[in-house]
Amino acid sequence: MDESWRTRNAGRILGNALRRFEERVLALMADSGYTQTRRSHVNFTRHLDLEGTRITELARRAAMTSAAMTELVDQCVEMGLVERVEDASDKRVRIVRFTPWGRKWLAAFGRAVAIAESELASEVGARNLSVLLKAMRRYGEGPAQDE
Repeated sequence: MDESWRTRNAGRILGNALRRFEERVLALMADSGYTQTRRSHVNFTRHLDLEGTRITELARRAAMTSAAMTELVDQCVEMGLVERVEDASDKRVRIVRFTPWGRKWLAAFGRAVAIAESELASEVGARNLSVLLKAMRRYGEGPAQDE
């Protein structure tokens, strides 16, 4: 039986591309002085709203347990990337938000992503990248719902 499907399926190909893209972003971050940044931090910050987000919501968005997310938040607090503060709408709840240094990190991250995307476009072609991103965005949103 042909087992090539195991390494040639869409999930594997997308995963390999994601890993390569994120490794480039991390290298660019390190070149900018942000040497502590790891892939898990990148994944975490993708889900963090600028105004702050509850840990339970972060865990849901990242498809992680609250305990695992709490551990990741602890790492990012220790780095100075984020802080825990009271939720203005419910004083019993804490939210996680970027610190001022975390906002600077986020700006550097945005620049690194832009450079990595530009390099990606140069390698695969800007038109191909545009078509791919449009298709993946559509796929990621799920099937269109009939009204």
